[in-house]
Amino acid sequence: MPRPLRRAPCLAGGGCPSLPFPARPEELVLWFLAESWGSRGAMLRAFSYVTDHTGFCGTIKNSPSDFVVTEIEMPEHLLRDIRAELLQKTSEAPLEQSSPRLQQPKKLRTESPGPRAEGCRGGAPSPSERDPSRAGGDCSASPNKNPREGEPELKSGLEEASVLDSLLGKPMSELLNKFACDLKNAWDLENNADAGTREFSLGPILDKKNRADLHSAVRQKFPFLVTLTKDNEMIVKGNADYRELCQLVTEKETSDFFKFLDAKLENSTFSFEPDGNKEHRKVVHHFINRKFGKLLETKSFTVTDVNDQPNMSIMVRFREKSWSRKRSAGGFQEKQDVYTAFTLQKENLETLEAIGFLAAELGVLPSDFSYTGIKDKKAITYQPMVVKKVTPERLKEIGSKMEKKGMRIHNIHSACQHLRLGQLKGNRFDIVVRDLKHHSHDSSADLKERISEAMENVETKGFVNYYGPQRFGQGQNVQTDQIGLALLNEKMVNAVKLFFTPEDTDDPVNNAKRYFLQTEDAKGALVMLPEFKVREKMLLRALNRYGVNHEGCTKGWLNIPHSMRIFYVHAYCSKIWNEAASYRLKIYGSKVVEGDLVFSEENDESVSLNDKVHVVTAAEESANKYSINQVVLPMVGHSIKYPSNKVGQWYHERLSKDELQMCKFRVSPLQLNIPGCYRPILKNVQNLSYFLEGSEKGIEDNYLNESKVSLHISFDLDPSCYATVCLREIMKCDF
Repeated sequence: MPRPLRRAPCLAGGGCPSLPFPARPEELVLWFLAESWGSRGAMLRAFSYVTDHTGFCGTIKNSPSDFVVTEIEMPEHLLRDIRAELLQKTSEAPLEQSSPRLQQPKKLRTESPGPRAEGCRGGAPSPSERDPSRAGGDCSASPNKNPREGEPELKSGLEEASVLDSLLGKPMSELLNKFACDLKNAWDLENNADAGTREFSLGPILDKKNRADLHSAVRQKFPFLVTLTKDNEMIVKGNADYRELCQLVTEKETSDFFKFLDAKLENSTFSFEPDGNKEHRKVVHHFINRKFGKLLETKSFTVTDVNDQPNMSIMVRFREKSWSRKRSAGGFQEKQDVYTAFTLQKENLETLEAIGFLAAELGVLPSDFSYTGIKDKKAITYQPMVVKKVTPERLKEIGSKMEKKGMRIHNIHSACQHLRLGQLKGNRFDIVVRDLKHHSHDSSADLKERISEAMENVETKGFVNYYGPQRFGQGQNVQTDQIGLALLNEKMVNAVKLFFTPEDTDDPVNNAKRYFLQTEDAKGALVMLPEFKVREKMLLRALNRYGVNHEGCTKGWLNIPHSMRIFYVHAYCSKIWNEAASYRLKIYGSKVVEGDLVFSEENDESVSLNDKVHVVTAAEESANKYSINQVVLPMVGHSIKYPSNKVGQWYHERLSKDELQMCKFRVSPLQLNIPGCYRPILKNVQNLSYFLEGSEKGIEDNYLNESKVSLHISFDLDPSCYATVCLREIMKCDF
């Protein structure tokens, strides 16, 4: 008879009462919180342990440097460098962080469409005359005027005016300058009807190369002009698109944008100044898409403004072609994309937040980054990444700026392609446990012995492969699996209410959520929400347009990315797996029984996932053919098979309890498809090591003086395993 696995005392009480009916949506949310999830902070406490040692107490993540995560895929020489750095890190202060604060939103411009040219008479002074650094273009006739800082020089350092003098001759160059100044003056007179029809002829230019050079030189010096050729005659006239954009953004931004557009440099991008006004950004987006939509694409990013505060900015880049070719001596060959690999070190940052900072600084999209996993926030983490369309030299340039955000970039080198999820081999954890002490029920005086037996036990037997509490939104009033269940049941309104349930804090985000739940005023909540809450704003915009009803909420969920919709559903599936694993270990212990599922190590890619999963027979149970380490449990979905024993029956009863007995795990209205997969019940820890650190008074005669000693633990885990779950097994306490 196998010894039953140890089970922690269940702190949750009984079953859940039936829902009072009828109930308003806000009452439904409160009922969920009070009845179904009142003990969520202790989610894992009712679950099993695979080991039977006593354990000990302590605290983790007292600072980010107490919890270091390194992806094992990283090159070995870099791992050595990181270990050396960590030894020096313990005495260093955390990287400086800036507190989020929004800048005053930018307003639509109402003044005249652009500054008056330098040297041109008449009219009030323009913004660029008051602040020369804002000026775009140059109407000065002086050929010796130095270019403004940050603008590209032409022809090996020659001034634009000198280039035009050499191409046109000085008299014609001065006439062109006068035409440009007169045109700018006319633009300032709103009732001047002929301003948009004025043209200036540069005369016939027969040489094709000279025409190309002249086109470029004119547009670089006068971005508000356009050039065209009629029967070898070059014509110059005002650029109506430039004039229109000047009504939306500053002259300098307009000038720089058209220079970017004219240069057409491969993989280049252009970013407008930070702009906190959503409606204003929308107008700018629409202008660029309407005028240049076939050539350019735009996207808003979170950036840091000049005051080191978070804000939003519009980034523009050239659209990618499905393929492109370049001419070589041997004919045509396909153009190769640029990929740069690097190792990202981040501290006290979410992975997606870090990528947002990098993307904004490099002028690329977050989707241009590939990585193999999401890492902890309150930690120092190291993970390989690959970014597309960025050279190693460009990535090196932003290193010092990223350090101010809590990031460092290591091991920069060229790569051939993106990273793929399957490339992650696991993670290395270096953890410090502080405030060591006995459990309250433990009368032993030898804490050192408790630690030793715990390490030996877990190294030998492994740990239950639960999903960690961070998977479900640890400490939140509403956790992610609850939203996932509502989506699976197609209770769209309830899912929205759960999504917007606030935490018990007084801040702009939670005040906006609280206001929405009380009033269902999506437009008002939109105004209250900070700009960086992109996901919430996407949902609220759809609710404002379509209403807070079933159809409107469905369209609202469709308005956020598919990866986020499926995230909530996967959280629910993870919760069910945790409960199933606990039930399986409670009734069968570590013995493999008839009806269990075991996973084959078959590497043949032609064999389907289900064909690799074998149902244990009675004869195989009697022969003890399999070990508990080979047993897997399904993550619920439409393409998996269930154990053919009491565990399989448990799955059906558990899904029925959540009204999912007929669920096909396809939510067509939300375009969600959940096929399911399999997860091992137990996992082993690899390369486990530990040592105690403290003062001489802390360790005397092999006994520990509690709280004066810290425990340093290092171990490797496979992908999708949680270090906090492994620590739970070692210490027999929850975090």
